[in-house]
Amino acid sequence: MNKRQLRKLASKYKISWRDYYTGQNLVSVRMASIVFLILNVVIRLLYLLFPLSLTRAENFPEFNITNWIFIGSSFLYYLLSLVMIEQYQKRRESTAIMSLYIFSFALYLLFCGMFSSFIATSDPRNAIVLYLIALTVVSVLWVFEFYETIILIVAAELLFTSLLIHSHTDPTEMVYNQLVSAILLGGFYVISRYFYTYKANYYLQVNEIKEKNLEIQRGSEFKSQLLGTVAHDLRNPIAAVETLAMVMEMDEIDAELQENLNLIKSSCVQARTIIDELLESARNQNATEFVTVKTDLNVFLQQIIDKWQPQTGSKQLELISRVVPAMVKINHEKFQRVIDNLVGNALKFSREGTMVEVILSKHDHHIIIEIKDQGIGIPADKLPIIFEAFTKAGRPGLNGEQSTGLGLSIVKQIVEKHNGTIAVESEEGIGSVFRIVLQEL
Repeated sequence: MNKRQLRKLASKYKISWRDYYTGQNLVSVRMASIVFLILNVVIRLLYLLFPLSLTRAENFPEFNITNWIFIGSSFLYYLLSLVMIEQYQKRRESTAIMSLYIFSFALYLLFCGMFSSFIATSDPRNAIVLYLIALTVVSVLWVFEFYETIILIVAAELLFTSLLIHSHTDPTEMVYNQLVSAILLGGFYVISRYFYTYKANYYLQVNEIKEKNLEIQRGSEFKSQLLGTVAHDLRNPIAAVETLAMVMEMDEIDAELQENLNLIKSSCVQARTIIDELLESARNQNATEFVTVKTDLNVFLQQIIDKWQPQTGSKQLELISRVVPAMVKINHEKFQRVIDNLVGNALKFSREGTMVEVILSKHDHHIIIEIKDQGIGIPADKLPIIFEAFTKAGRPGLNGEQSTGLGLSIVKQIVEKHNGTIAVESEEGIGSVFRIVLQEL
């Protein structure tokens, strides 16, 4: 048996655990009371609809009275459970009255099982099914602390003894019946503590997961804030270095110094690009407001392609649309960054004279954007990490263009903020296809 069955939970979780299982217990009382009520109503209907010769009700006259009592008491418990659940939902915490109410209902069910066994025969050993069912239901459905379980067992044993005395049971039979009851209550204790352990472990695991998720969220927020702060503060010294290099160029300098200054300016440009990517990544992770507008992608994509045309050189860039109109909701600024990044990469890794196609299509109420090139392709080992930040998937372009390792990570963030998906298919030496799927309006 797990040690947690024999000791209390840590004080850190004690109050919240009790509040949690009290709410669960109240729901179980509501469910059990309505089931017990329906069961007794069905029994009453059987009395009314079928003849005595079939039901043999004349052999059990006590059932007639107890059936009405069970109907009334279970209905009362059902109404009280509704009141208790409403109070619990308002405060989300347990009270002594709630605990006493749950305890009383558990004892009530045990008494019903006992009494039914006594009615069936004066010797409960021959008809313990109802008593056994009551014990099993209580041990499985309700969570009780160790002391509550012991009190419930003692109370049940006292009730059982009083019923034996009331039925004028023979002393020998009383001993046998007490032995049967003790065995049943021992099983009840084991099952009850087992389910207490199971439910307590589940509760602790859920809380630990929540705490870990909260730590991860806080760590992510801190990382983004730190990333944004550092990137922002790096701009000024980089700008100062670039300005100094430009001032030095104004004087008469030799070829070697000019080469060094060009290297400084190139490094500054690359550093600025990295900073911009870092800031964009931090903004995407921290942004709470994301405004989208209804847009026809035919117009939107064509405008982007038109801006890229002067930079394509001998390469061809073309929009192929198979759906008009292609209406979606997008954030123009963010989504333009997505297309710019994907088109820029396609051109960067495409050979001279080849075609880059932006294909617009539709499938099952989804708009699909494909950026297809005939470039060098992506190695198979890099495909699984292509959308992750700061991985080894980044490569220089065919003309030596540098990669920051953040572009596709940002692309994925933005696409997912649009409730879309992005995937890639590629084969080395043949080309790549980046596929974005958005919900059609």
